[in-house]
Amino acid sequence: MIRTIAITAALLAAAPAQAADWRTLDPDDTLVIDTSKGRIVVEMAPQVAPKAVERVKLLTREGVYDGLLFHRVIENFVDQTGNPNNRDGGVSVHPDLPPEFTFRLKPEDGAKMVVRATDRVAGFLGSLPIEGASDLEAQNAAGGGRRAWGAYCPGVAGMGRQAAEDTANSEIFFMRAASRRLDRDYTPWGRAVIGLDVIRAMTVGEPPAQPDRMIRVRVAADLPPAERPKVEVMNERGEAFAALAARVRQEKGADFSICDIDLPARMN
Repeated sequence: MIRTIAITAALLAAAPAQAADWRTLDPDDTLVIDTSKGRIVVEMAPQVAPKAVERVKLLTREGVYDGLLFHRVIENFVDQTGNPNNRDGGVSVHPDLPPEFTFRLKPEDGAKMVVRATDRVAGFLGSLPIEGASDLEAQNAAGGGRRAWGAYCPGVAGMGRQAAEDTANSEIFFMRAASRRLDRDYTPWGRAVIGLDVIRAMTVGEPPAQPDRMIRVRVAADLPPAERPKVEVMNERGEAFAALAARVRQEKGADFSICDIDLPARMN
């Protein structure tokens, strides 16, 4: 009996711990945007676009984004902002950025795949929906990692640019609806986990007659602890997420898309 108990305890110790159903956002990679229509909280994705995330943090800390207008808002498409002149083509004093349209996804990055088709995979890296090369293609990548890219689903945040691919600078945009034609053509740097309703409430126009604005933008880590929004997102590696993905897949059937999964979040 004692030996059986010892073996059972050893097996339990060796078994991987079940991931919690909720995880708390890292304040270093959380952007808090207070707008004229309400608050947006973005989980940034430095694993996907390190230079873009670094730039967004820099401009936030310089106060560049405070007060800027949503100068181009297209229904069922995007909200654009972030240009210091409040028009397309405005840039910061910093140099343009190289494109970060794709990245190398490694097993240790902890992405959760919910689609494994013969030609691709799709899932989540944190709260960001992603797609990538198939398992067969990934075998040829060896230690370099699977080629992957962000999926432009509702709430995803991207870097605006001009015609040239290396002209992203300060402009940012938020998806009101899915537009997958932007995949691998614009740099995704995060996803709004709180405030999709705010994104969709922005006044439409090119430019809007009475544009909304970003009143104040801050990195959560820069706020006093008592003022930081306490946001939890459903853990993409937990059982609750697995059940959610299975339910959505069943409901959508053959028409299932990674954009059909609305990752739940809550603010305490």
